[in-house]
Amino acid sequence: MLSQKTTINILKTPTKAAWIDQAINNLETILLDHSHCERKAASVALNLMFRYSSNAILVRKLTAIAQEELEHFEQVNQWLDKKNIPLGPLSSPPYGAKLKSIISTKEPQRLLDSLLVAALIEARSHERLGLLGTHCPDKPLAKFYRSLMASEARHYGIYWVLADTYFEREIVQKRLEELSLIESEILATLHPEPRIHS
Repeated sequence: MLSQKTTINILKTPTKAAWIDQAINNLETILLDHSHCERKAASVALNLMFRYSSNAILVRKLTAIAQEELEHFEQVNQWLDKKNIPLGPLSSPPYGAKLKSIISTKEPQRLLDSLLVAALIEARSHERLGLLGTHCPDKPLAKFYRSLMASEARHYGIYWVLADTYFEREIVQKRLEELSLIESEILATLHPEPRIHS
């Protein structure tokens, strides 16, 4: 039963119960994928810092995100060690690539899209870590997932505030509405391989 709903209202559709079942039945794969997700999240923040290095506010805010994502990467890797799960490659679900493909290649739209896509990914992570925290049968692991929720929500907020800093609020809201619909459409069909964003 899907009992927890995201507190971040930009997500157009909540995660389906089928994803929870898939994730709980494949916790080792989910943990390994979570490690990859934290590393990728740090990479997104770093790439934006390098691309927009003259934007002082952005650089300062994303430095903090990158550092925290790397801390989470280490924490998840400690869980992998506890459970004797080797750190290795995993194929990526279409989620990230499809979102990346709709980011404009022209500035300043590219900056806006990049910030809002990152915000959506963090919002979905917040929701799904909360679901894992609620439904995971491993109580210490469930507690760990719940402990990460506030960070994911804060990261979403930072990306949104940055978009709102560099662009007019009406423009941000309109584009976020468009991207939110696409994000939900991508997740409408459950990926056959269990992943955090599948």
